Amino acid sequence: MNNPPRKKNPTFGIAVFIVVAVSLVIATLFYNAITEKRDFDRQNAPAPSIASDAAAVVAKAAGGASQ
Repeated sequence: MNNPPRKKNPTFGIAVFIVVAVSLVIATLFYNAITEKRDFDRQNAPAPSIASDAAAVVAKAAGGASQ
């Protein structure tokens, strides 16, 4: 009638620890990659073209004339 107490299985705890550790490493790699890509894109933004400068001037002039 009396069941002997179950022994804890240390393998399960170690497996959970490994899964959590690997997940944290992967998340850190993704975070760093995204952050560095944004920094790279910000530093190497293409210069605005002459056409876009002209379009901005025309849009500003058209907006000022209607007011």
